[in-house]
Amino acid sequence: MAGHSASRPLSPKTEVLIDMWHLGPEVSSSKLTLSLLEVIESIRTNDLRSQSGYFMCCRTPNHERKDKEQLEKALKDIPCGGVVAAETYAATLYAMKQKLDEDGVEKFVVLLSWERKSLVRKYMEQLFTRLYRYELIELPMSSKEKRLKKSWESRSKAGPHVDPEVERIQKEISQFLESLPSLKGDLTILKSSLIPGHIFLHGFTTRTGGISYASTLSSLNLFSSSKRRDPPAVVKENLRRLAHAAGFDPEMYHSIKVNHGSDVWVMGQPQPESYDGIVTNQRGIVVAAPGADCIPLVFADPVKKVCGAAHSGWQGTLLGVSMAVVNAMVTEYGCNVKDILVVLGPSVGPCCFTLPKESAKEFYKIDPTCVRGFESPNPYVDIRRATRVLLEAGGVLPRNIQDDSVTDPEQNLTLCTSCQPDKFYSHVRDGENFGTQIGFISVKN
Repeated sequence: MAGHSASRPLSPKTEVLIDMWHLGPEVSSSKLTLSLLEVIESIRTNDLRSQSGYFMCCRTPNHERKDKEQLEKALKDIPCGGVVAAETYAATLYAMKQKLDEDGVEKFVVLLSWERKSLVRKYMEQLFTRLYRYELIELPMSSKEKRLKKSWESRSKAGPHVDPEVERIQKEISQFLESLPSLKGDLTILKSSLIPGHIFLHGFTTRTGGISYASTLSSLNLFSSSKRRDPPAVVKENLRRLAHAAGFDPEMYHSIKVNHGSDVWVMGQPQPESYDGIVTNQRGIVVAAPGADCIPLVFADPVKKVCGAAHSGWQGTLLGVSMAVVNAMVTEYGCNVKDILVVLGPSVGPCCFTLPKESAKEFYKIDPTCVRGFESPNPYVDIRRATRVLLEAGGVLPRNIQDDSVTDPEQNLTLCTSCQPDKFYSHVRDGENFGTQIGFISVKN
């Protein structure tokens, strides 16, 4: 992401971040003035004069006001978007990321001292995803600094590459994220009355009780990707909070690697690169299926003490991923199909989900009741109904499947994700930067 030439003009949406952390919390006026002159020269050299900059600096509780006033006074002749100060660099950079996200900024440059470049890059890798495009630009160096840098680079190339900073940075970030308050209310886990609680731990998450702040991700987002704003470190903290609330070890958590297909990983066998189903009989192992309109399904056999999970979107539904999980339980663990319980979690309902007529035809073939308005160019499709029909055809007993066709609303967890923005994430509703909830299950120890 970094390392491109910075001499080209920047788009209006590109921000300039100025890293002043090398000065420490108690910088002298003379040193501050010298550093600001370096910043001005760098801004001029890299054609950044039309951009306002955010200054990131270190502070301690006793020096917050003094430092900020001193810096703001010195900045009166430089376009300044603001000063972001905190006691740790993780806190400073995360606060800066929030400002960028609030403004919808994905491109930025960071002006910084050469000795901090490698360190800052490691922080960036932890707190930003590949959605962001940034450049790290070194501030001007004195002759002495150039000699020091050359000497440092020679030593770095001479020996084996050891990176003791990464673990420290990860610890600093995780401690900071752990200290943040939960957003949007308490963490809530939905549970099915069909799954026997004395044998299995299970649940379906909602969107509350985590730390994700972006509107479409807030707050318990449980998936990170290069196309979204939540980095893995934030998702890891959300998972830690879920694990604490649910009562499982986050180190024992395994989520499906979605490919919108029907491959199933039998734990203990070689792990495929991608799979939409997972089964295990190992005690304490938590298997999980993500969903943000696609159906997260959990499977349980209380006789053989085997469990599984599946991610079933419209493509996976047509490919038969739900029965692929059932068949794996039968084949690998000797389960009787009539003992297997299946719960369909929150997912997009036929009220909100349409497909082009050609794709909808495939659901009509499964059962005409799976399609509404079949003659229209984009009929409404019921992927849940299709899933039930396929499971029943495969031998799963109707009473062992829980979805929105049950008569008791207290037992129904198959709620429409698109219709309930306060409770659930939805790709259909929220677009590309959407959050993800999960269905999870494990065999208790």
